[in-house]
Amino acid sequence: MSENETVASSGGKLTLATVERFLMAASMGMLCLLTMANVLVRYFTDISFAFTEEISVALLVVMTLIGASHAFATNHHIAITFFVDRNPALLGLARRFAALCSLLMFGLLAWYGVLMAWDDYNFEVTSPSLGVPQWWYTIWLPVLSIVIVLRLLAVLWRGAK
Repeated sequence: MSENETVASSGGKLTLATVERFLMAASMGMLCLLTMANVLVRYFTDISFAFTEEISVALLVVMTLIGASHAFATNHHIAITFFVDRNPALLGLARRFAALCSLLMFGLLAWYGVLMAWDDYNFEVTSPSLGVPQWWYTIWLPVLSIVIVLRLLAVLWRGAK
């Protein structure tokens, strides 16, 4: 069953996967619009919108982390299957090991991301181009890392059943 058929059969329920797909598409759309506007303005006026780089980097981080969350939940992440292809009995163990390693990595990323966002907030760091508080950008790293941690815990929970 395709994703569209799944959404249609669920009565159009708003699921986390649907929200993730929307946010990924919205981030990519905004990124394309900002970049195109910057290129057009630079081409016609020889003036650059420097602030677009600041926003583009933030959108790329958001899009990447939402995409990682979606990939873990739908089992579409990159997998290196050299050993599993040679010994299929290792598949369950390899999946749990990969999920635990990812859980550790994104847990650490969330922890250090919180510390970084707190420092940005506490020391009133402002962004270079727009001069807005830097924590507006850095808060998304720990928030989305926590979402990924929750998705990985759900993957491990489903695998344990």
